[in-house]
Amino acid sequence: MSNDKTWSGRFNEPVSELVKKYTGSIDFDKRLAKWDIQGSLAHAQMLCEAGVLSQDDLAAIRQGMAEIIAEIEAGKVAWSLDLEDVHMNIERRLTDKIGDAGKRLHTGRSRNDQVATDIRLWLRDQISYIQGLIQNLQTALVDLAEQNADVVMPGFTHLQVAQPVSFGHHMLAYVEMLGRDFERMADCRGRVNRMPLGAAALAGTTYPIQRETTAKLLGFEQICQNSLDAVSDRDFAIEFTAAASLIMVHLSRLSEELILWMSPRFGFIDIADRFCTGSSIMPQKKNPDVPELVRGKSGRIIGHLTGLIMLMKSQPLAYNKDNQEDKEPLFDTADTLIDTLRIYADMMRGVTVKPENMRSAVMQGFATATDLADYLVKKGMPFRDSHEVVAKAVRHADEAGVDLSELPLEVLQGFSDLVSEDVYTVLTPEGSLNARNHLGGTAPEQVRFQVKRWRRLLA
Repeated sequence: MSNDKTWSGRFNEPVSELVKKYTGSIDFDKRLAKWDIQGSLAHAQMLCEAGVLSQDDLAAIRQGMAEIIAEIEAGKVAWSLDLEDVHMNIERRLTDKIGDAGKRLHTGRSRNDQVATDIRLWLRDQISYIQGLIQNLQTALVDLAEQNADVVMPGFTHLQVAQPVSFGHHMLAYVEMLGRDFERMADCRGRVNRMPLGAAALAGTTYPIQRETTAKLLGFEQICQNSLDAVSDRDFAIEFTAAASLIMVHLSRLSEELILWMSPRFGFIDIADRFCTGSSIMPQKKNPDVPELVRGKSGRIIGHLTGLIMLMKSQPLAYNKDNQEDKEPLFDTADTLIDTLRIYADMMRGVTVKPENMRSAVMQGFATATDLADYLVKKGMPFRDSHEVVAKAVRHADEAGVDLSELPLEVLQGFSDLVSEDVYTVLTPEGSLNARNHLGGTAPEQVRFQVKRWRRLLA
């Protein structure tokens, strides 16, 4: 029978072609080749330092791996389904090149701890790249906030006009969300950066390995302390996907707002043509496809998170073949998140703000009603009484079809004799903004303060 399988000596018949296709992972895990080789080189050096591998074998492995890397980069590697996965494909190619030294490379390890190491090395790099993309998007939003610190727009609760806010302040809300996302990725990276190599199949190895040496060579900050947990743990993959899901939730929320704001019913912004598409039948259409797709792709990543949790929920220790199913959702999560962050930063740099339309919308929803209530409180009226007074004034203005700021002074004084001519300074949207000049408030001065703060943090 064929000896392509390293374990074929145990069996009386070869694996069926259907089983090969069903259980093989080379189609998707070949992308781990770079990190697989990185881990193998560190493992070989450690074995040599431990006296398990000769200097000649180490030199041969290094030379062979260098040639394989060159072949992979040149697209000259013919990945074989018969060899199941990226690990066996590389090992077979190495053995073909250097002979027995290639066969000795697997001493003291298993594919169980090898793949767990590969995924962590790969994910560690992805997280670092994602962190840079998060900061790039934050920078785009900070730029937009600085340019529009004085632009007034309606702030909403229940999607009803609530109070005036600065458009810059609104953008900075998403900068804060992304700041937490960055922190979560950094926190996740710390747990990703723990080395399982040396756990072997599940119980460790009888060879005199030096796991600290391998960890140092690979840049791992910690070493997985229990061999059973090391090969079966996928918490880090779930945690990364959860952090990615939150990023996508945040961008989905912003996408929903961009889509609404671009609608003629709002007309608050425009998105550059290069991020939009038209209609095959309606020549006037300009569709916000990018934010719509981001909104849709958020569900895709959240689905991967659910899938990974379900994958792990009933697995006994230690490694099980189920875990082969962790890679495709993990890969797709990283790919989708990276693509989304890249295009989103570019798109936000192509957003045009329409201040007149925003200010007009503020004037349609009695957005300064709370300011009038606060005005009366400062004049000595209890807040509950001022709330009632202003509610009556709003009802009157609504029936008259005007904003509170458009009511004559004598009409406003009819609701309370505490009202005087200075009331109009608090009834304008700009007055409302400027009045909230405290840490975290929407006043343009505070927006500029936060812009400077974020520029320091992002520098």
